Amino acid sequence: MNAPRFSVAAIELLERDVRFRLPFRFGVVTLTAAPQAFVRARIRLQGGAEAEGAAAELMAPKWFDKDPALSNDDNVEQLRGSLRAARAGYLSGGERTAWGHSAPRGGLVENFGSALIDRALLDALCRALEISFYQAVRRNVIGAEAHDGIDLPQFFSRLEPATDIVARHTVGLLDPIVAADLAQPVADGLPETLEDVVARYGHRYFKLKAGGDLEADLARLAAIAAVLDRIPEPYHATLDGNEQYEGFEAVAALWSRMRTAPQLARLARSILFVEQPVKRQRALAQPVAGVEAPVIIDESDDSLDAFPRARVLGYRGVSSKTCKGIYKSLLNAARCAAWNAEAGSGPVFFMSGEDLTIQPGLALQQDLALVSLLGLTHVERNGHHYVNGMAGLPQVEQAAFLAGHPDLYERSHGAVRPRIRRGRLEIGSLSCAGYASRAMPDWNSMRRMA
Repeated sequence: MNAPRFSVAAIELLERDVRFRLPFRFGVVTLTAAPQAFVRARIRLQGGAEAEGAAAELMAPKWFDKDPALSNDDNVEQLRGSLRAARAGYLSGGERTAWGHSAPRGGLVENFGSALIDRALLDALCRALEISFYQAVRRNVIGAEAHDGIDLPQFFSRLEPATDIVARHTVGLLDPIVAADLAQPVADGLPETLEDVVARYGHRYFKLKAGGDLEADLARLAAIAAVLDRIPEPYHATLDGNEQYEGFEAVAALWSRMRTAPQLARLARSILFVEQPVKRQRALAQPVAGVEAPVIIDESDDSLDAFPRARVLGYRGVSSKTCKGIYKSLLNAARCAAWNAEAGSGPVFFMSGEDLTIQPGLALQQDLALVSLLGLTHVERNGHHYVNGMAGLPQVEQAAFLAGHPDLYERSHGAVRPRIRRGRLEIGSLSCAGYASRAMPDWNSMRRMA
């Protein structure tokens, strides 16, 4: 199918606040609330038909830019500025394909706006053509061309989404592990400790945050292992360094101690990969060394050429995050397949699905659809734990998403929330016209972005 060309008729930027039920610390920041950005876009096809699409993303401070001189409010305003700049560029352009809009080269902050608007435009295009996101990619309705010598349309045509996916639970740096760690319980009936989480959701995949202090990290990992080791079935974990280490010498020291500590033996064997342990300023200036597990980039994935540069240094993978651009994720998946074919020795290179406290609704569904199509079997999910589902949203919006996606959501404890059973999310309903959503937010409940 030829890629349809369209012009952008309108882009509306909105936002609303998200309050957390539990504080979430990653790296140097502890979040208790953050605004969520929404894009409502309208496109006009060459024949004159118009359609509307939407997308959403939390504007989390101190991830896109971790400059300590900037406040959390400064970071959020950076992301608003990125959206405003991208909006101006899209409205001033002529007709293009969906793929032609995205050129993430300038950095994480700069790419945030185009990454979010791209999803809203693709949603509108899928609705105009009455096709799903999966069909749009597999048929190359998005208009991708060859890149790095890789036949992207051919690669996309072979992608097969799943109807469910494993949720990998995040254990943040402040998260209580056992009941004795609860200083001030929330007592809302939802899980608070790691023990509670395992019992309620049945997780077998986990993402463990490290803070950059060797002894403190080892002590915390031992406390986590004491809980996870009670699971009779095999469990799996990833270790997220959140750029807390100056270099691989310190990372190697942590890995060595994990491998030799008896109380960490099973946990160390369960580690699937280590995520971005070294600060982005140095991560791509030195080779990976001293860590037996595969190491991937996350924050360093700030441009289209970041993953190839990381590969040369010994990195084995890269994260997929919708906030970094869906087309970048698709390209990186094709790179992994091509590089593995060249190596001829199995899946050496891979992608991971990571979270940024993604919220239920458009953001959650669009990200799940993307990682499923990429062939990932598990994805980090944490928004359902730190935020009380859709509790802060209008009832009509909650009801619409529950009715549109009854496999993915449930109503409990007074709100619609993601439904996790045996550690899995059911996502078959995401195969629908549009970009993975049969419902739309209540636009009247939001404020216009200044």
